Amino acid sequence: MYPNRKTTLVATALLTAAALVSGCAPGPSTGSGPSPAGCPDTLARAGAAVRQAENTDTSWRGPTSGPAAVPGRTVVYVAQTMTNPGVAGVAKGVEEAAKAIGWQVRVIDGEGTPAGIQAALSQAVTLKPAGIVIGGFDPRLTSQQMARAGAARIPVIGWHAVSSPGPSEHPRLFTNITTKVEDVARISADWIIARSGGDAGVVLFTDDSIPFAKNKAELIQRELATCSGVRVLSYENIPIPDASSRTPQAVSSLLSRFPDEWTYSAAINDLYFADAAPALRAAGKPGSGPPFNIGAGDGDTSAFQRINGKQFQAATVPEPLNEQGWQIVDEFNRAFAGRPASGYVAPVHIATAENSDGATSWDPSGYREAYRKIWGT
Repeated sequence: MYPNRKTTLVATALLTAAALVSGCAPGPSTGSGPSPAGCPDTLARAGAAVRQAENTDTSWRGPTSGPAAVPGRTVVYVAQTMTNPGVAGVAKGVEEAAKAIGWQVRVIDGEGTPAGIQAALSQAVTLKPAGIVIGGFDPRLTSQQMARAGAARIPVIGWHAVSSPGPSEHPRLFTNITTKVEDVARISADWIIARSGGDAGVVLFTDDSIPFAKNKAELIQRELATCSGVRVLSYENIPIPDASSRTPQAVSSLLSRFPDEWTYSAAINDLYFADAAPALRAAGKPGSGPPFNIGAGDGDTSAFQRINGKQFQAATVPEPLNEQGWQIVDEFNRAFAGRPASGYVAPVHIATAENSDGATSWDPSGYREAYRKIWGT
């Protein structure tokens, strides 16, 4: 239905104009779908947002001032699981930045289970480091260990630990490093809306055991619902540690249930598409799609390889993982110097085969030089 359109001719003209404005005419990234399906205003907005997010001509927008390097510190990075490429990518960035500032880093793997994460954080507190990183898990799972860290006055910084970037009181974090989950979710859904021309059957992969991921999935659903022609066919709740064993079976089932309707997918983490690929390949689906798959984080190396090779993933909304590792070190340096958190939040970006230029990560320029200048190293 098109309210306030009195003739089919007028409606068709308006919809065609909306598709052109939004980038929904046929093209490599935002317009290979059919005619708009009843959401011309949403298409126009989504197309403009996608074009901006796909821009690779960016400059450093983060901090340019702060305290000089506080010497001789040790930081412990507690990982939810090092099999999560995003968690591992940030750990690598922390190690690189620590070397630049002259600190030591130890990584402890929680191995993806509540007991393992609790044990890892307990070990971290026992080591009495200058700071602890919560790498990709909910601190509420480790309330006793967090209380011990607080009692020992060890500053804790989160990466994807709570839903919002910045300082947190409950749980107590000096700051939490993440792009804004609302922005990541919205642009992921907008890519589907724009690329499909407002006509898509979507499968959503998530892990509801992680509040951050559950919230992201719900936000993606909400944004998809702004276009009446986009339908969520299935909400697949698969814990990340179980993804390799459960995703192939889930994909086979989905292909049986929705052989033609399933045209797009979104996942809260790219790794689901690594596990989906064998089942899609076995079913004879083309690597270039459909389904056209977008990862709403984290943009690890394997995701870029799938995207560049057009192998069952078309896009990702990558976190600048290495940059965020450097930001974590800078935020600790501010904490050690008695200064507040920087407040910097990286903007969202969409990587596709058309704009990645063969890269295997989203690694914006300028941050290394900026942080080294701040630290005086």
